[in-house]
Amino acid sequence: ITAAAEAWARGAAALPKAWKPQKPVLPVEGMRNVLITSALPYVNNVPHLGNIIGCVLSADTFARYCRLRNWNTLYVCGTDEYGTATETKAVEEGLTPQEICNKYNAIHADIYRWFDISFDYFGRTTTPHQTTIAQDIFQRLLARGFLLQDTVEQLRCENCQRFLADRFVEGTCPFCSYEEARGDQCDKCGKLINAVELKNPQCKLCRGVPVVKPTQHLFLDLPKLEERLEPWLEQSWATGDWTANARYITRSWIRDGLKPRCITRDLKWGTPVPLDGFRDKVFYVWFDAPIGYLSITANYTDQWERWWKNPQQ
Repeated sequence: ITAAAEAWARGAAALPKAWKPQKPVLPVEGMRNVLITSALPYVNNVPHLGNIIGCVLSADTFARYCRLRNWNTLYVCGTDEYGTATETKAVEEGLTPQEICNKYNAIHADIYRWFDISFDYFGRTTTPHQTTIAQDIFQRLLARGFLLQDTVEQLRCENCQRFLADRFVEGTCPFCSYEEARGDQCDKCGKLINAVELKNPQCKLCRGVPVVKPTQHLFLDLPKLEERLEPWLEQSWATGDWTANARYITRSWIRDGLKPRCITRDLKWGTPVPLDGFRDKVFYVWFDAPIGYLSITANYTDQWERWWKNPQQ
């Protein structure tokens, strides 16, 4: 309090000169460099005040604080645009997935502009940079033996001639018998569902009855990482500011043993899988979307790796 009172008494003239970063904002040797992101909002809705408070506003407040501290600050965000929810919304509105993304990206950008959210750059995930970076990460995982193939039983609509992603299936919940459960979750009892477990499944597109058929998919071989992950976590828990909730959830995953995680989907709308035998598939949105932070920065500056691969600064 005494320091604050003394600073106030000295007046604005005694304040450090405001830092004006060059454009694009890049890390500067000898300065504190701060990269801020906020969760990428999904593109199939109109954001409201609750979304903004729960997502971009806290990051905006922190970004403004960092700039007031004269820290060299870059704040990026953008719309998350791939995945089943976009295809579903496109069917609802009679548009293509790309048209849906264009429509709602513009709506999001306008609303954040109206609220004066101080992004240095607001982008999107449906860009050539996203494809290049995601496929490069995939190829590195493949070359290092962190991917495996497996057969998955999946619902296929013969009428639509396509395997059905979770949200394109509705049926009766096997746990509580709710008749409008989705292929990934029941909104009544809240339980997660494997689509093939649904009773009386229906294709949401044509209302036909799908059949169970095998299909090949690629998985992240997460068990292979456990030995290296555990000591890293112990060190990170000891030195970092993990919340109690984050520690608990992570410990439970390690305790139960990591499982292989499917990273491909039988969809059209997404980043294409660059591997023979899987070129008719796309990456699962939860493999693809987090890479959006990198690709959005790459759309902002071709020197994006100075933010993402530069621990010295």
